[in-house]
Amino acid sequence: MDNLDSLDSSLSGFKILLAEDNLVNQKVAKRVLTHLGYEADIVNNGLEAIKAIADKSYDLILMDIQMPEMDGLETTRYIRKQESELQLPPIAIVAMTANATDDDQNVCRDAGMSDYIGKPIQIDKLKSILQRYAALKTKK
Repeated sequence: MDNLDSLDSSLSGFKILLAEDNLVNQKVAKRVLTHLGYEADIVNNGLEAIKAIADKSYDLILMDIQMPEMDGLETTRYIRKQESELQLPPIAIVAMTANATDDDQNVCRDAGMSDYIGKPIQIDKLKSILQRYAALKTKK
C-alpha cells in the first residue's frame, strides 16, 4: 500500500458515487478511496446510480460497465440524456472494466463516459484520474 499517499485535504470534499455490483470490488475501492482522502457512496447497479444522483449531487461516478439491472453504458447514456434535457452540467463518469482494448474504450466514450480505467484498478492511475477531476471542480 505504499502507493496510497493521501491527497491534498482541499480535495477531500469531492463527492464520488461508486456503481459496482461485486461486493469484493466495492470493499477494495472503498478502502482505497478512503485512504486517498475521498468518501464514496456505493450502489449495486445502474438503476440505483440513477436514483442516487437524483437524491444527491456527485462530482464523479466510478461506473462498472457490467452490472445487473442496468449496465454502465446504458446508465451513462441515460444520465447524459437527462443532463442534456435538463441543461445540467455533466457529471464526470469514469468507466471501470476488465475489457481494456481500444474498441472497449471507444464504446465507453461513445456512451458519454468522461474517462476510463481498467480492472484490476491500478492505484496510481485511479489517483491521477481523481486528482484531475477534483482539480477541474475546484477551478469552476
